[in-house]
Amino acid sequence: MIGITILVGILKFGIPLLLPLLLMYVIDELIQAKTLSQGERLNQLVLVMAASFFIFTVIRAPVEYYRQFFAQWVGNKILYDIRARLFEHLQKLSLRYYHNRKAGEIISRVINDVEQTKNFVMTGLMNLWLDFVTLFIAVGIMFYLDARLTLVAIAVFPLYGFAVRYFYQRLRMLTRKRSQALAELQGHLHERVQGMAVTQSFALEEHEQQQFAKRNDHFLDRALTHTSWNAKTFAVINTITDLAPLLVISYGGYLGIQGQLSPGALAAFYGYLERIYGPLRRFVNSSTILTQAIASMDRVFELLDEPYEITDRPGARTARNIKGEVSFEQVSFRYHEDSPYVLKNINLHVQAGETVALVGMSGGGKSTLISLLPRFYDVTAGSIRLDGVDIRDYQLRSLREQIGMVLQDSILFSDSVRENIMMGNPQASEEEMVQAAKAANAHEFIMELPHGYDTEIGERGVKLSGGQKQRIALARLFLKNPPVLVLDEATSALDLESERMIQEAIEKLAKNRTTFIVAHRLSTITHADRIVVIENGEIVEEGTHESLMTKQGTYYRLYQIQELEH
Repeated sequence: MIGITILVGILKFGIPLLLPLLLMYVIDELIQAKTLSQGERLNQLVLVMAASFFIFTVIRAPVEYYRQFFAQWVGNKILYDIRARLFEHLQKLSLRYYHNRKAGEIISRVINDVEQTKNFVMTGLMNLWLDFVTLFIAVGIMFYLDARLTLVAIAVFPLYGFAVRYFYQRLRMLTRKRSQALAELQGHLHERVQGMAVTQSFALEEHEQQQFAKRNDHFLDRALTHTSWNAKTFAVINTITDLAPLLVISYGGYLGIQGQLSPGALAAFYGYLERIYGPLRRFVNSSTILTQAIASMDRVFELLDEPYEITDRPGARTARNIKGEVSFEQVSFRYHEDSPYVLKNINLHVQAGETVALVGMSGGGKSTLISLLPRFYDVTAGSIRLDGVDIRDYQLRSLREQIGMVLQDSILFSDSVRENIMMGNPQASEEEMVQAAKAANAHEFIMELPHGYDTEIGERGVKLSGGQKQRIALARLFLKNPPVLVLDEATSALDLESERMIQEAIEKLAKNRTTFIVAHRLSTITHADRIVVIENGEIVEEGTHESLMTKQGTYYRLYQIQELEH
């Protein structure tokens, strides 16, 4: 398709080069002809113009259409591929990357910066090189007409080179700063839109308006600096462009007066002057677009060059027929090299089908520990084994297919209830999906929604209660049917009725599966096969509810405090 676009482009830009030659022929060979009668000159004019009208209407119209169509098709297809590649790349980046960046800034790169690259594709790959082909052909014809006048016409070319080199190097840097300021503004806006309930509940509208104004002013400052430099560029370049016609008219008039250049040749020369400085002027105009596009491309490639923190080892195996035996062996972990350890020498062996509850004060490392199991992060030291195999020796995707997770704030998407549940297994049947919802105690409330399973639930499930969101998340997990479950505060912050229904669903789901439960409310995990107490990143107690209560240690004190609070 690119080859066809190039051929059609050459035709599109080449046809107009006939016009100055046509004008020269009419002036010199017909209007000023002394050897032909008036009738003969009129006949030749009719023939020449008939052929010209045929070329410029019958031939050029479809050439123009297909040139635009193919160029746009190629440009949009390239953008499609870039966006697809970026989204694939984003899905492979670790959670650490997302924790260190605002979602709005990432979205800005995928949407705004990729859209800017369209200008590079359309202007740079599709137009500029064709303009240069046109320019070289036009200069060649001008040398054929008069070499001396051609040298005068292109005498200002070096000034173009100097101006472009001087102005556009700084313009590219200013464009990058402008794009970054826009990304920061978009990131702030995205964050504040998501947290609008907090702004309104604390009556912070005026304060937030000032915070937004700071970032908006910063972007305006960057944009105006960019605009000022851009305006200087255009002023200098257009002044240089206007010098060339004046030089050609001056020297061409001199040659004409001397009888060394025909009027038709001078007219054709002026026509070709536009054909060489038109592309140059477009190049200058396009340079601003290209500079912005290249700066955006730098940001796109910077994102694409972001290294993967979690990768498959060479020869990694597929996780199949997993029983669910999990071992944490001397596991230590910290988020950054210069930060303290969050987990220290964790040793924990969990039998297949066993339910283990992780409890302790907030910040002790419980959620961090379970986040290592699906390799959201890799251990700093030690190893985690699944069925006796280091989880880093499994292919990452196949490992995560064996683990089902429900978090305290379950992430639901702004689709229908059906589509959210089907994410557990996109190939599942309607009947299997309904059975999963029933198992999660979700079917009844779903059927009471306005459109049942086809009800749109809004961004992050905003139209549902906390308990309803959790039950849909559990239905998704029933449909996935993994051998290993991770439930992180799945019943916290819920009313008693919702907690009871979710607890029933969890007990049903955990049957014959290896289950890790992180719980703040200790009364919900007394049934666990084993309770592990974690404090300051270390296991301090381990046993059944009864044995730990008898021991009267950390777990006993936590339980007594909660009972008193209750």
